[in-house]
Amino acid sequence: MKNKLILALMSVALVSASVAAGQKSRSGNPLSGTSWQLVKFQGSDDTTFSPDDKSKYTITFGSNGRVTARVDCNRASTSWRVTANDRLEFGSWSRTSAKCGPGSLHDRIVTEGAAVRNFAIKDGHLFLSGMEGGGYYELEPMPGGKQ
Repeated sequence: MKNKLILALMSVALVSASVAAGQKSRSGNPLSGTSWQLVKFQGSDDTTFSPDDKSKYTITFGSNGRVTARVDCNRASTSWRVTANDRLEFGSWSRTSAKCGPGSLHDRIVTEGAAVRNFAIKDGHLFLSGMEGGGYYELEPMPGGKQ
């Protein structure tokens, strides 16, 4: 189940054809070659969690079909693709498993993010959703991210 945590950051509910402001895809896929950092997680009960440091919760969608992520004190990678139905699919995750400090969103992301399947880019932000109970992740382009 911990491996599915990474899906939360990656691990994005509406699909838009626009590309995030300041980021350009290297292929027809709007995620390819882009990098994002977590702004907030909104739970199905309207509870909102925001990171103390956005740079500790990041995801990069490589144009080579690989994705890398940082979830606080851990790092992860896997394959990724967008299906014909604009659904986000990840392969099996490989990751580190360090115990993160107090105030970390690591455990919340692992629990809630396991079912992320949808993405949308709206107003320059990436939204990840698809969890059974609802809720979504909002990410913004990383400063100096891939262009």
